[in-house]
Amino acid sequence: MGKPRSGNARLAVRLSIVITTTIVVLALALAYPLIVEGDQIGAATWQGKPMLIGLLIVPFLFWRGTFGEDRRTPRLKMGTLAPLTSGPSGWRVWLRDVPGVLRALAVGLCIVAMARPVSMVTPDAIDEEGIDAVLVLDLSGSMRAVIDNLPEELEQSVGRKPPGVRATRLDAAKAVIRDFVSRRKTDRIGVVVFGKAAYVLSPPTLDYHLLDALVAGMDLRLIDGSATAIGDALGVAVARLRRSLASSKAVILLTDGDNNAGKISPEYSAHLANVVGANIFTIQIGDGEIAQVQDGTDLFGNPRYITVPFPTNPALLKEIADKTGGATYVASDAKALQASLHDVLDKLEKTKFEASIATFRDLYRFFLLPGVLLLALDALLRALFLRRFP
Repeated sequence: MGKPRSGNARLAVRLSIVITTTIVVLALALAYPLIVEGDQIGAATWQGKPMLIGLLIVPFLFWRGTFGEDRRTPRLKMGTLAPLTSGPSGWRVWLRDVPGVLRALAVGLCIVAMARPVSMVTPDAIDEEGIDAVLVLDLSGSMRAVIDNLPEELEQSVGRKPPGVRATRLDAAKAVIRDFVSRRKTDRIGVVVFGKAAYVLSPPTLDYHLLDALVAGMDLRLIDGSATAIGDALGVAVARLRRSLASSKAVILLTDGDNNAGKISPEYSAHLANVVGANIFTIQIGDGEIAQVQDGTDLFGNPRYITVPFPTNPALLKEIADKTGGATYVASDAKALQASLHDVLDKLEKTKFEASIATFRDLYRFFLLPGVLLLALDALLRALFLRRFP
């Protein structure tokens, strides 16, 4: 009966070494992220949560690197091993399971790192000064008419055109809006586009990079431009401001036509603007009902322009602006359009609002670093101190 007890004692010692090594190594590995980040680790969100399924392989690696190693050891049948079981054994024998523990825990930490834990830094609330404004841009067919006197600083926004091709009203409007947005600091700006119907391109936001990209991508083929629904467009813009807490709210309408479509009249949209406390500023692009548009090319490949009538209604635009306490402008060229848009902001009273700035920080490195170090230690122990033969 003494031999079995000796075998059981060795197994108990080996098991205790494995458990102790696991607890100590895991505690040391997790101490780094817990000390550095503290509560942020527990509150982290996992961007790659499906990767955590990979943790199911860790128990298998743990067994295979410890007790599973015995089954892969070559064996030779002998009559008795009694003298060997009672003989002395060195420290390498007792620590032979340590590399397997290190490897299994290292793989587990690397899998956790690949799941990409992210912590959100507590938002800092700061008082900003600005207004809430929605730019309403006409994308009807009349916006293909040409416009002159494009400011030099806006030519880059328009882009290079073929020789002889002139900038259109839409080109100028896009360039002016992008310039306008780039000069803003604390104003929340939204964009609505309209033709036969109205659409929200962007709600009021401080993300000026996104606004610039959206405006740059606008094209007359984006929506149905066969009609001009000014009333619907103003109604959609006002709806985006109904929950605004700013004391200065503005709708800035850029159009070159008359209202001839839609389900809401411009006058009723002006009433809705008064209900939410928004001012409507109207900017008429072009100073008449006659404009030039490109009509293909001639025999030599040069652009050909013809004169086309485009009805306008300056009286309607003035009425809308007057009813809401805004102002009306007539922009005969691109430079006047730019000046009109900036003048609108000068007329608006600044108001303070609270802006929250939140930042996100990746925490994967706090798990990846201990994992890599444990893998390196595993390789070092196997190569120098705890090599198995054969």
